[in-house]
Amino acid sequence: MTPDIKGWCPGAYHPMMSGDGLVVRVRPRLARLTAKQMLCLCAAATRYGNGTIDLTNRANLQLRGVREEDHGALLDDLAKQGLLDADPEIEMRRNILVTPLYAPGDLSVRLAQRLTDRLVDLRQLPAKFGFAIDTGPIRMLAGCSADIRLENGPTGLILRADGAETGRQVTEADAIDHLITLACWFADIRPDQTRRMARLIAECDLPKAWLGAEPGPAAPPCQPGPCDAGMIFGAPFGQLEADALTSLMQRTNAPALRVTPWRMFLLEDVTATESAAFITSPGDPVLATDACPGAPYCPQAQTETRTIARELAPRVAGSLHVSGCAKGCARSKAADVTLVGHDGRFDLVKQGCAGDEPTMRALTANDLLRLGDLT
Repeated sequence: MTPDIKGWCPGAYHPMMSGDGLVVRVRPRLARLTAKQMLCLCAAATRYGNGTIDLTNRANLQLRGVREEDHGALLDDLAKQGLLDADPEIEMRRNILVTPLYAPGDLSVRLAQRLTDRLVDLRQLPAKFGFAIDTGPIRMLAGCSADIRLENGPTGLILRADGAETGRQVTEADAIDHLITLACWFADIRPDQTRRMARLIAECDLPKAWLGAEPGPAAPPCQPGPCDAGMIFGAPFGQLEADALTSLMQRTNAPALRVTPWRMFLLEDVTATESAAFITSPGDPVLATDACPGAPYCPQAQTETRTIARELAPRVAGSLHVSGCAKGCARSKAADVTLVGHDGRFDLVKQGCAGDEPTMRALTANDLLRLGDLT
């Protein structure tokens, strides 16, 4: 079966139907929810959905299994908690990724707030077009999906089109003006089928005014454990059990939760603590494993995914991707080992993506466990 590629992501106002109901996306401002907001979201996940919340690679949250007849009531609850823009168009445009280890009121916060206030000035952009505010001491979002990036470089703040090696020197005062100008350039010249900045500048030259300033060094993603802002926890396959998260937040008395794009979350002002439901130690092999919800939750998935992913994670010396179909939603980049669901079994791809030619076909879960090191 050829997978149905939507070309857009679910939102709050425009959810996507999946195998277990609607998928409703919540975009936290500054990637942060207060304890009250997060606890109310957990309650909503149980009341209206299947009791789980997914972390996305854009630092958003998704409620799954929402019944169509409950969608309006869920929107009312989100609005009451300040988790929903009144204007559906602004809600759809607010694809802003923020470096998660910001300090209150710092440059990243100021720029993100100004961009949020100026979203109304943007032209119509593709649904997945997004922005990264990565202006901490070292770049943390270089490997994350974004089309226009604000970053720090050796000579100060720069604005960089994704896919370009260098960017434009800007100041805090004019950064958002230039960002909007670059977004309008993209909207004006892109062919209809071109939805991302990196693809556009691979096909046509970026004006020289947007080039020349080098970005600073990049850091690897965060790891679970204590940090200056609190405690970072990993979520296996990006899934949060609402009851487990509620218990953890109440036990730690965390004032707020920050979402990261790496299937991890940060509880502010929390010291080192253990959790049976979440990952608290760096290097856990599940953190290097991507697995979509799989069957029966996705109508296109042809296999269950997360049970075998958890079993195989310690056996793979590298990255592992388990996809229920050839779309590969959980990971767009190549993995050392990729398993693709097909008619209830798995095809094995080495050093590739879900849509690549497999090395072996029609493997059962037992076959995979007997193979040992799949790399």
